[in-house]
Amino acid sequence: QVQLVESGGGLVQPGGSLRLSCVASGFNFNVYYVGWYRQAPGKEREGVSCISGTSINTYYQDSVKGRFTIYRDNEEKTVYLEMSRLKPEDTAVYYCGAVRPLYGSRCLRDKRAVDYWGQGIQVTVSS
Repeated sequence: QVQLVESGGGLVQPGGSLRLSCVASGFNFNVYYVGWYRQAPGKEREGVSCISGTSINTYYQDSVKGRFTIYRDNEEKTVYLEMSRLKPEDTAVYYCGAVRPLYGSRCLRDKRAVDYWGQGIQVTVSS
């Protein structure tokens, strides 16, 4: 069965760093875009960052540019989100999602393009 499993979340102080991991199985991971999405209480789920299967294309939401980095290891079937200089407004449940290549260009702006979702993991940025 298809699985996307996130790990690495938790509580961190403002200005701190955290690395999220998403381990995939059960589908052709290497040709899929993978994105990170987040949902804060009372808000819509939004795209944070996504990456193409070959890592040639990456996308970032403006609010995280220069602070977050997405990368992947196709041998390990894992996508990472390195988060630095974290802010309280980064607090959310973070989800990884897989997008077929045909719709890869929509990965950031259209969460409906996601074929498979992980279960989500909490990131809390607070003093």
